[in-house]
Amino acid sequence: MTVWFEKQRHLIDFTLASLIRRKGRNLGLLFVYTLLVFVLASVMLYTHALRHEAAVILEGSPEVLLQRLVAGRHDLIPPGYIERIGTVRGVQQIRGRLWGYYYDSVVKANYTFMVPEDGSVAKGTLVVGPALERERGLARDNGISFRAYSGQLFSFTVAAVLPQASELASADLILMNEGDFRAFFAYPAGHYTDVALSVANPKEVRNVANKLANLLPDSRPILREEVQRTYASVFDWREGIMLALLSAAILAFSILAWEKASGLSADEKREIGILKAIGWETGDVIRMKLWEGGLISLTAFLVGFVAAYLHVFRAGSPLFEPVLKGWAVLYPRFDLVPVIDGLQVATLFFFTVFPYMAAVLVPIWRAAVTDPDAVMRA
Repeated sequence: MTVWFEKQRHLIDFTLASLIRRKGRNLGLLFVYTLLVFVLASVMLYTHALRHEAAVILEGSPEVLLQRLVAGRHDLIPPGYIERIGTVRGVQQIRGRLWGYYYDSVVKANYTFMVPEDGSVAKGTLVVGPALERERGLARDNGISFRAYSGQLFSFTVAAVLPQASELASADLILMNEGDFRAFFAYPAGHYTDVALSVANPKEVRNVANKLANLLPDSRPILREEVQRTYASVFDWREGIMLALLSAAILAFSILAWEKASGLSADEKREIGILKAIGWETGDVIRMKLWEGGLISLTAFLVGFVAAYLHVFRAGSPLFEPVLKGWAVLYPRFDLVPVIDGLQVATLFFFTVFPYMAAVLVPIWRAAVTDPDAVMRA
């Protein structure tokens, strides 16, 4: 075993010397190779981290949301609706929710007004999201006014600003008192925007949703797992768009790598012929060239992946953020939690390293099994 390791060390030393002799060509290939891994890894890491953030946020969402539809459009939940829902077996908790959208012509953005479940917001006050704080220059105890859709002007005092850590979900959020909400949006008493439900047995969520749909034909149950799948599909779609835009660069690199690997230069052929003439075996030549391809591909993968990690989780991914995160007037600012999926890394490694190694093997084997004199004359 010691002899084998010693032999491999000498092969690596010779391979490094060979790479240095053709450093211009190899550095150019290494740069393009690293850039490709960097781009692909950046897209992969960013979208996976976004999926993880969305999953964490949605984990605390209601198991079932029930909306009422009129002419196919979302309408208010009338009095008596919640009582009928309570008759369905399996429903554990029922809570009518109050929320709505408001367009602010000052910053030309939509806000989400919501009444918190615990009713912690005092009458005449608001709790605003971090992005709204930045755009409107707000601070605690500041006053702010909104003109309702009825034309009436309402004035409020900012009681607090939501923490920065929650900005991914609360950038444009405004929490307000239930009485203020009903007055601002002219909500009738006893009416709600939708109903949030929890189910006693998590395995019966879909069955409970079917029961609700049969009991209330004008309702639409929305399951938490359906919302999670929708967000996952959105991120997959954006990742696909990004990779489609990069497909030309990927194809160009594939052509470059294949040309480099399959078309040995005259110097490389002469080198192989000399090595065979001085006693190198065919297996030694193949191993030496595989070490050469392996060193280039592994270096490109490691450098590209580390650079992508720093780009996404330290620099905020400025190259791909607008495409992958989306666009909004009130743009959320947040730091992604570093999350790495081993299967994705293995997939990226397989599709960036192994094809290049396979492309290296065939031409090297052909040159290695050819007569040394013929190789040097080629």
